[in-house]
Amino acid sequence: MKAYNLTHLRELEAEAIYVIREVAAQFENPAILFSGGKDSITVAHLAKKAFYPGKVPFPLVHIDTGHNFPETIEFRDKFVAELGAELIVGSVQKSIDEGKVVEEKGYNASRNGLQTVTLLETIENNKFDACLGGARRDEEKARAKERFFSHRDEFGQWDPKNQRPEIWNIFNGKKQFGENFRVFPISNWTEMDVWQYILQENIELPPLYFAHERDVFVRDNVIMATCDFIQMKDTEAAEKKVVRFRTIGDMTCTGAVESSASTLEDIIEEVAAARSTERGTRSDDKRSEAAMEDRKKQGYF
Repeated sequence: MKAYNLTHLRELEAEAIYVIREVAAQFENPAILFSGGKDSITVAHLAKKAFYPGKVPFPLVHIDTGHNFPETIEFRDKFVAELGAELIVGSVQKSIDEGKVVEEKGYNASRNGLQTVTLLETIENNKFDACLGGARRDEEKARAKERFFSHRDEFGQWDPKNQRPEIWNIFNGKKQFGENFRVFPISNWTEMDVWQYILQENIELPPLYFAHERDVFVRDNVIMATCDFIQMKDTEAAEKKVVRFRTIGDMTCTGAVESSASTLEDIIEEVAAARSTERGTRSDDKRSEAAMEDRKKQGYF
């Protein structure tokens, strides 16, 4: 009898597909949180494989800060159209206009933290009982605490000290009325795993991930893209550099890295040699030692 051996990528893929199918089996109205970044793209690709030849049975939910990279929005619309899925957009600008959140002022102002209110409202309005996301445990110490099935109370809040065991990958999706779950199918993946899988599956990505020339400036040792949403200081000057982004988020808090990596193979080689974390360019994580955990407790991604 011929032995059947899975590569580590196929094992991770099988685990993620199992988690996604468990969501379909246990919940009535799930959705995929879609940022247009590589991790949420990978989750959507896995969902496509999980239900092939049928369509992905979940809508894609994007929380739009209004300060996104234009390339991200363009890619999002193209990706959703090709996937044949429903797109639901929650608008942070609408939350601001309705007085539900107050926009920050000053040089370091960002709408990133305001997404929480918009996200929770979008979940409530659409009665989603589970939202799949692309967070991974290797990204950040708060995300390392998450389970695959991460319970949220009736206020959308997360308690890192009160999580359910997941022995032998048995997932408990039971909940009270008004409660919901965040589900993270690629929790056990690393940044390198994601890039190798994208190469293996030939998954299309936004051009922001590849080296390109753009106007940038440096603030607190982070390379920021110039845009209408960021107020530059008198001591800061814009210059053209060849950069790429390791993560994609709100333009006001997402930094770039100088890079000449123009192909997936180049990126994999660069990531293998990197000595800084993927989120090391995210200024929102630098606001405090527990910035991510504090946001997640309130209902953040």
